[in-house]
Amino acid sequence: MKTTTENETLKNWGMLILLALVWGSSFILIKRGLEVFSPGEVGAYRIVAAASFLLPLSLPRLKNLNKHQIFYLVIVGLVGSFIPAFLFAKAQTQLSSSLTGVLNALTPLAVVMIGALFFGSKITKRNGIGLAIAFIGVFILVVVKEGSGLEAFSGINVYALFVILACICYGFNLNIIKYKFVTLKPIQITAISLLMVLPAALIFLLVGTDFSYKVANVPGALKALGYVTLLGVMGTALALILFNVMVKRVTPVFASSVTYLIPIVAIMWGVLDGEVLLWGHYLGIVAVILGVWYGNRK
Repeated sequence: MKTTTENETLKNWGMLILLALVWGSSFILIKRGLEVFSPGEVGAYRIVAAASFLLPLSLPRLKNLNKHQIFYLVIVGLVGSFIPAFLFAKAQTQLSSSLTGVLNALTPLAVVMIGALFFGSKITKRNGIGLAIAFIGVFILVVVKEGSGLEAFSGINVYALFVILACICYGFNLNIIKYKFVTLKPIQITAISLLMVLPAALIFLLVGTDFSYKVANVPGALKALGYVTLLGVMGTALALILFNVMVKRVTPVFASSVTYLIPIVAIMWGVLDGEVLLWGHYLGIVAVILGVWYGNRK
């Protein structure tokens, strides 16, 4: 019979795997949305869909907040959802969905760096070794190209910088949730932080883009809209609730380890969509999995 500790460990890993499946599928949904809409439209509508879905949960909880909590919820909304939504969509105009998913695995490194610099957190030797192994895997996945010899390592598309910046945003977001929200429940953090950035997303979408015209007139727009709606509701709203539950239950390093598994799911979707998987990708995937296992095992 399993002990309470063993059950909690299984729950934590179950949430980690579920999140990897959901977020790993986000990049192919962004790709589908970009077939009709601009990066700004995809990013803004993703936020609108997620925040609107959670309105029944966010609006009743507003009255119980103080100014300090509202301030940090605005920050969480910006760095945890709003800014990354635009950055990922922009990056995928020049990067494959699988490569974008791979680059997203840099998040744990950002979490450790920002936690140490701004939040006084510490990292164990085992965590550090695991992160290093996984980073090597990510590096291999990022730089490997078609070709042979040195030609196979020909550098990174500059649009990768948008993903790296998004990872830094996630690093701040995860540490803020862990250290600044002691009393708020995960569902409050998710729903209200998205509500905080909903007005900006709506204004941008309806005033600064041709979104309404495209939905009404462009062939395939409704289908693309469906993909981005799914992205917002499942990949942002529901997934963030689950992720914030994890952050409250475990260490920031373990919670951010979901981004080590996301590349595997993203690459699988990419291959199914016709993107090429090279020999170096297999080597990188093995290193990523090994790093997750070593860095988080007791």
